Amino acid sequence: MSTPSTAPSEMAFFSLLARWASLSATARELGISTAAASKRLAQMESRLGVQLVSRTTRRLHLTAEGNTYLRHARRILAEIDAMEQLVSDMQAEPQGLLRVNATLGFGRSHIAPLVPAFVRRHPQIQLQLQLSVQPPPLADDGFDVCIRFGEPPDARVIARRLAPNRRLLCAAPAYLARRGTPTRPAELPQHDCIDIRQGDDAHGVWRFNGHRKQETVRLRNHLSTNDGEIAVNWALAGMGIVMRAEWDIARYLRSGRLVQVLRDYDTPPADIHAVYPQRHAATARVKAFVDFVAQHFNGSAPGI
Repeated sequence: MSTPSTAPSEMAFFSLLARWASLSATARELGISTAAASKRLAQMESRLGVQLVSRTTRRLHLTAEGNTYLRHARRILAEIDAMEQLVSDMQAEPQGLLRVNATLGFGRSHIAPLVPAFVRRHPQIQLQLQLSVQPPPLADDGFDVCIRFGEPPDARVIARRLAPNRRLLCAAPAYLARRGTPTRPAELPQHDCIDIRQGDDAHGVWRFNGHRKQETVRLRNHLSTNDGEIAVNWALAGMGIVMRAEWDIARYLRSGRLVQVLRDYDTPPADIHAVYPQRHAATARVKAFVDFVAQHFNGSAPGI
């Protein structure tokens, strides 16, 4: 049985190992040898009497026992971290590790550029930004703050609205000149539509509100991708109509490279939120980051 002083260290080690899925990468992060990391994992498994990971030639995969250990370890580590932050002087400079997640395109274009100014203002914060095609589950303790679109469906997290954001339909002028401009959603199946396969939304289906009724359209998908930036580039090349968040296409609408279609029909909202667990709400570094990002979006127009 390990002592309480070593348990958090073991949990932190295993959480890092799960993130990298590699003993060598974990060892590099910790500044130890791969052999030492392997020995540490073996000691954990021996003490617990279970196999936590299965090993292949390239990656480590968590067993069922490993996933259970990871889920509880991340929760406990987060609670320890929040407790230490709460008992410290909350007026002091925010410090410590801040783990931020955002989607690939939006994170690259709008979140990553804010990081240099934020860390200059708060030099004692070590910020890790991870971009992903799919947002992590809300129950995942691997991140302190997630930047997400739409209202999160989980009351156990706090969602602070950063900016309004509409999903707009648009196409290149060349495409509309060649194929015509749709005037109602029912015409979309006769057009080439570019489907973005992200999140839990039904693929190949667009929903609209307008003229006192809701409409659901099943598309004839000429092209599809899980990367929104690729989809926009295809639309710019005249390959079809795309539905994309206003913050990602506003600059192309202003320049005329894309033209909005079906202006009179509303699509499901995609407001931008900073999402974080309730237990992180009082931590200085989370508050500092969310306030900083909110201030930026409050003074910015979409796509700028």
